[in-house]
Amino acid sequence: MGTEGKAKVADQVAERVERLIVEGVLKVGQALPSERRLVDKLGCSRSALREGLRILRGRGIIDTEQGRGSFVADLTGQAGATPLMHLFSSQPRTLFDLLEVRALLEAESARLAALRATEVDRLLIRRRYEEMLAAHEAPEAIDAREHARRDHAFHRAISEASHNPVLVHTLQSLSDLTLSTVFASVNNLYCRPAQKRQIDRQHARLYHAVMEQLPEQAQRAAREHINGIRDSLREIEQEEQRLVRATMRMDGWG
Repeated sequence: MGTEGKAKVADQVAERVERLIVEGVLKVGQALPSERRLVDKLGCSRSALREGLRILRGRGIIDTEQGRGSFVADLTGQAGATPLMHLFSSQPRTLFDLLEVRALLEAESARLAALRATEVDRLLIRRRYEEMLAAHEAPEAIDAREHARRDHAFHRAISEASHNPVLVHTLQSLSDLTLSTVFASVNNLYCRPAQKRQIDRQHARLYHAVMEQLPEQAQRAAREHINGIRDSLREIEQEEQRLVRATMRMDGWG
């Protein structure tokens, strides 16, 4: 095979690995399968595989470290550090802007999840939902950040079940900011029994609609949940002129 033919095969290898990442088969931080397994899976030679991985390294899509091997790079790390993201994260107003965006994107991802979730997706959603409930049942034992992480993980499991890679990656690129809205709601609303009961009911409605494959109900439940949080936070702000805001910076959520 000539040089041009080898380059073409290497490009195809790179494209196949990229597709696995976009489709969520390979996730950020995950180690790539062994060279032997990849050669079998992709039906290529070792030299084509190595050249394909070299192309992906050049694009910043995979990283290779001594002793760790190759793994999927943090694709949103650079985006999270852009000047625009810094500006967003520094502005109190962003909290409400982001809740508007979440209401749109998460309503659609819930609708799609109700239509498209596989058995495995539903198992993961159930697991995340149960972990969130367990945190609610032991509020003193679990801090606000852990509550926020579990709440966020539940919403993320639903978005991943939408099987729309662009939607999933868009929500992931907003992940730090989104987590800060969840943290703001935990800080401000979980300590108020009426609001806490409302959030629990909304989560339950969203969960059951997705699990029972009811797309319109799932869409409505997600939208009402996010809009309910927005309205509750607005009320607090109007009453007290002060919200206990999340630390809306890009760090500290590891």
